[in-house]
Amino acid sequence: MEANFKDNGQNILVASKGIETSTGDFLNEVYGSFISANRLAFISGPSFATEVQKSLPTALKVSSTNQDLAETYANAFPDFIKGYVDTDVVGAEVAGAYKNVIAIAGGVCDGLELGNNARASLISRGLVEMTRFGEHFGAKTETFLSLGGAGDLFLTASSKLSRNYRVGLGLSKGKKLDEILEELGEVAEGIPTTKALFNIAKKEDIYLPIANEVYNMLQGKNPLESVHDLLNS
Repeated sequence: MEANFKDNGQNILVASKGIETSTGDFLNEVYGSFISANRLAFISGPSFATEVQKSLPTALKVSSTNQDLAETYANAFPDFIKGYVDTDVVGAEVAGAYKNVIAIAGGVCDGLELGNNARASLISRGLVEMTRFGEHFGAKTETFLSLGGAGDLFLTASSKLSRNYRVGLGLSKGKKLDEILEELGEVAEGIPTTKALFNIAKKEDIYLPIANEVYNMLQGKNPLESVHDLLNS
């Protein structure tokens, strides 16, 4: 990325979500390696692009170590988008990436027809898990209860509009990952993020049972076995 980037002193608003697989770096670290943190901001929150395109009411959060920059971007949103700001960039990055992993699990849960109780339990435990992970790296707890945390998680982990949720649906039907991705025809960020989380958890000794089972399913483990192991973990 750096080799193709010419720094003209511009500010940048990042909408991407994920963790760099080979290094385990968060995106703020990746961008921050060649752009000043004061010129970087990160957008998060529950927002399917199809609904934003229709100008449906939406609330988003802009995170930056430069609060003035965050407010500048938030104030530039159109009238149908309510903007909020904070300075917890790490929390925003962790939540934005992690929710895609829980969304894969949500798709598996619904695909196996495990019921509303199971989905609610999964999402709430997923919130606890992503918070634990974020706190390990200095994120603020309250960030995970905000739009970019719980808000985005609840949306992404329970809707067929989510690409990662549809990956989980495919896994629940016994489809191979290559087949699922071919049918999807789009990027599912939760897949590489799951691998990154799995590696980081081993290195840092962080308890991430849901992410670990999603990783196992992506490697071919039977989803019903993963559900059984989660219930007994």
